[in-house]
Amino acid sequence: MSALDRLFEAFFKYPLSTFGAGSFRFLPSWPFWIAVASLVLVGGPALVAYWRQERRRRPIVIALRTAALLLVLFCLARPSLVLSIVVPQESFVGVLLDDSASMGINDSDSSRATRMGKVLSPEGADLLGKLGERFKVRQFSFARELRRVSGPQELLFAGNASHLGAALGRAADELAAVPLAGLVVLTDGADNSTSSLDEAILDLKASGVPVYSVGFGRERYERDVQVSRVEAPLRVLEGTSLVVEVTVEQDGFAGESVDLEVMDEGRIVSTETVRFPNTGEAVVTRVSFLATEPGAREFQFRVLPKNGEAVLDNNRRMALIQVDEAREKILYFEGEPRWELKFLRRAVKADENLQLVVLQRTAENRFLRFELDDADELAGGFPVTREELFKYRGLILGSVEASFFTHDQLRMIADFASQRGGGFLMLGGPHSFSEGDWAGTPVADMLPVVLGPSANDEGEPFHTFLDIELTPWGKAHPALRLAEGEEASLELWARLPTVSTFNPVTRLKPGATSLIGATGEGIPGEQVVLAFQRYGRGRSLAWTVQDSWKWQMHADVPVEDMTHETFWRQMLRWLVSYVPSTVEARTDVDIVEPDAPVEIVAEIHDDSFLEINNAQVAAVVTSSSGEQEQVILDWVVEKDGEYRGSFRAGEEGLYRIDVDARAGDRFIGETQIFVKAADHHGEVFDAELRAESLERLSSETGGRYYPPDQASRLVDDMALNQEGSTLLERRELWDMPLVLLFLTLLLVGEWGLRRRAGMA
Repeated sequence: MSALDRLFEAFFKYPLSTFGAGSFRFLPSWPFWIAVASLVLVGGPALVAYWRQERRRRPIVIALRTAALLLVLFCLARPSLVLSIVVPQESFVGVLLDDSASMGINDSDSSRATRMGKVLSPEGADLLGKLGERFKVRQFSFARELRRVSGPQELLFAGNASHLGAALGRAADELAAVPLAGLVVLTDGADNSTSSLDEAILDLKASGVPVYSVGFGRERYERDVQVSRVEAPLRVLEGTSLVVEVTVEQDGFAGESVDLEVMDEGRIVSTETVRFPNTGEAVVTRVSFLATEPGAREFQFRVLPKNGEAVLDNNRRMALIQVDEAREKILYFEGEPRWELKFLRRAVKADENLQLVVLQRTAENRFLRFELDDADELAGGFPVTREELFKYRGLILGSVEASFFTHDQLRMIADFASQRGGGFLMLGGPHSFSEGDWAGTPVADMLPVVLGPSANDEGEPFHTFLDIELTPWGKAHPALRLAEGEEASLELWARLPTVSTFNPVTRLKPGATSLIGATGEGIPGEQVVLAFQRYGRGRSLAWTVQDSWKWQMHADVPVEDMTHETFWRQMLRWLVSYVPSTVEARTDVDIVEPDAPVEIVAEIHDDSFLEINNAQVAAVVTSSSGEQEQVILDWVVEKDGEYRGSFRAGEEGLYRIDVDARAGDRFIGETQIFVKAADHHGEVFDAELRAESLERLSSETGGRYYPPDQASRLVDDMALNQEGSTLLERRELWDMPLVLLFLTLLLVGEWGLRRRAGMA
């Protein structure tokens, strides 16, 4: 009980909660009416007598005597609180005990579970015993699921999730058929389910079920380090250089540093030192490493422990990344023979995961073709149908004028990114961007840069040399990481030879991001060298340099230098990353607790990437032990082309999910995804006491929140609840200590005043 609550009860006889639950009434009896009549008969002469006393103190004496008489009348009127009191043993109470692993955290002189036991036991606050004296008590434990228990002795505190809202809702449903006075929940307030606690609050409020909560734990640890978030891609190509953002938080270690390790299934692939600022904010650090092994790889991001940490299990997080051995097809259309084409082909030729299909115009209606799958591919030149173009995952346009394409082809190129979800890249050249009259076309709408008028109006082509520099975004981007470690990569960029451009481009579109900028003679402002933006389902890139081949052939570049190759391999891998296929699938989470449900979501398109709503979609789920289960995915009516189904990951290990789709007898496509069932200690992350959430839960449902040392007040407060079986009870207020205190002060004050005046 707080000091303010104790002070209120000392003066007003009952706690503030009692006044809040009752209604104030006067219930006068015959002595009251006799007193009123006496005042009418005696009050007049008394006032005249006092008026004849010493004039200087006359008003004060009259006021004090009048106030005392009114206070006596107040007592004789029998002021009372009328309360709805729960009838003993005729109403039920549900007691929910948190059985999750976070209750085992020792963040004080003992664990939360131990402190909860003291509140419940006869040796402590005896909450269960006192509730049992007035109510019929039904006990439940909850973690991921709710279950009936006979007492706290059945709790294990090993639950790997806390679904507080769902547990409250289910308990209210189980007790819906009996007169329910309310629910009592003893917890640290964690709710790490996918559903919002707001939904449970609304349902309980609508059902008239008050929740009385007792919170355990500290709202802030004294000393702790936590890996709070890992931002990693779900799938990448084998050999891709990854830069993963890891957020690390701390309490009590401001100004100190920790070591962060990245482990690929037990093998350390990267290390980074993280220094915490003195201000206490979380640190977002970037770690880079190569995804060299194909398959579903479990990467662990671990901070080495510090002395005195409250929780050690929150020092690491897992991320499941699917590393594909696929060979991604990219169409590169070049409008003229030039060195950039030759050296770009050479740069990616050795990459087994990239297939750069080249269509090069050599004369009007004459083309060279390279890296084809068959002789018919691109036989008629640039694709004229969506199906032909959309089979590629990336599209590069070199130095080619916009007038080469028909309007339908220009629209189709824009749709390649917006609808198909492909990656588009325009290279710099004498016929690119504004110099190729691309302004005003659908492709210009897709580009991340604003195209101005051509610089060749007077017949002289624009050309200037560029001193390039990475922007802050570019320094952190994985596609531009040319060496291990950010500092080594920046040193390589600083040594690269000067390049040139035919295309003055200085303006970004809203929402676009510049990764590389430059300065050059004749360019008003900063030249945009590399920029990108999301466009519909896909991505659009602009690369305004026309001779990056100098990074390979310049006299200052050693023969063995692989910077040019590394740059273009990573650029093209980024270009085709996250590009969807006709059949795409995902799960709501990549790592789940054992025996948890897993939802599969599939998106189905035809070869033109239009949604299909009448497909037959099925998933075959294979566990690590080899057991298989077929899951039928049903169309979600609210969204075209989306299908959903679920299964339960009953055992620990890796689950392979093979999804295929058909429309009648026609095969549409298939894909494969993975999910892992493992204890990832989700209970220990952000496991501080969530007192604010519990207070909101209780106040909005009509209950109250209590710290453990005030839990004994809960029983009396519940007895005043209007839910369940109740009867009316009257509690007298005339004998409140405050009334006696005021009456004494009035009489003593009046007597003292009269004594000083010689009237006593």
